[in-house]
Amino acid sequence: MPRTPRRARTVRALLAAAGVTALTVGLAACGGDSLEKSAGGAGGPAKPGQESLVIGSASFTESKILAEIYARLLRDAGYSTSIKTADARELYEPELEKGEIDVVPEYAATLAEFLNKKQNGKDAPQVASADAEATVKALRKLAEPRGLKVLDAGGAVDQNAFAVTAEFAKEHQLKTLSDLGKAKQPVKLAAGDECSQRPFCKPGLEKTYGIEISGIDPLEVGSTQAKQAVKDGKDQLLLTTTTDATLEQFGLVLLEDDKKLQNSDNVLPVVNAKKAGSQKITDALGKLTRVLTTADLTELNKKVDAQRLKPADVAAQYLKEKRLLTK
Repeated sequence: MPRTPRRARTVRALLAAAGVTALTVGLAACGGDSLEKSAGGAGGPAKPGQESLVIGSASFTESKILAEIYARLLRDAGYSTSIKTADARELYEPELEKGEIDVVPEYAATLAEFLNKKQNGKDAPQVASADAEATVKALRKLAEPRGLKVLDAGGAVDQNAFAVTAEFAKEHQLKTLSDLGKAKQPVKLAAGDECSQRPFCKPGLEKTYGIEISGIDPLEVGSTQAKQAVKDGKDQLLLTTTTDATLEQFGLVLLEDDKKLQNSDNVLPVVNAKKAGSQKITDALGKLTRVLTTADLTELNKKVDAQRLKPADVAAQYLKEKRLLTK
């Protein structure tokens, strides 16, 4: 099944890399301008004296799952929770600053560039990089004056990635993007029009890896059509993300970004410092950060996008398997 909303997740990275304000967290750039609120984490009305927290979610699968996990962890810590879903970062980020949303699952490099452009203009020099520690440091410097607290990042990363068919990889002995450059094998890239100008895409592949891009097939990033085009041999290289859950269905495999062309989009919680900056909340969400991996994210996405399970059920099962709840 296609993960249509995820194409917007990569669009935000395309835009961020170009110095243009990104539209969403991850792939949430598509859609309108709605903010929808619902009960989250098996939530219900707050008990007398119980503090309520609103968890923000973008409208793509991964963000919905993370929001459900956050909600359950915070309920386990004694809070009443609800989830508010937004189609675009321009909508939920101001809500987070105002305290109308208390907690949001975010991506380090993407949010850093969003706040950078918001504060310093669309032509501001890039602050995010392939160095996760430096990227989080830059993010905190931008977030704190806005009343936001950036919690620690973990090892889970969802960033732009490139894939080929397993057959193509075997034929040319490819495991990394460097291998593809050394193979001197021209490839047509299914990536969308923006790729020709974005430094992490065609120019970066050519400059950093010496990959010969023979052309760009302007298909939606990570879409079923793009994957099918690579599977059928019409194209040879696909722009997608590291947690794409449907690659296997098309016989595709990721090539390692061994020279770190992409920025570090590690998953991390961002909270309104005044309303949700307590150590209790930090500790509750830190339980997830310490165990969540990129492989975990991919599997969680797969359960929703390929197996058609509900994000809430997938979140609950993950927390149970990892024994992260006390109740």
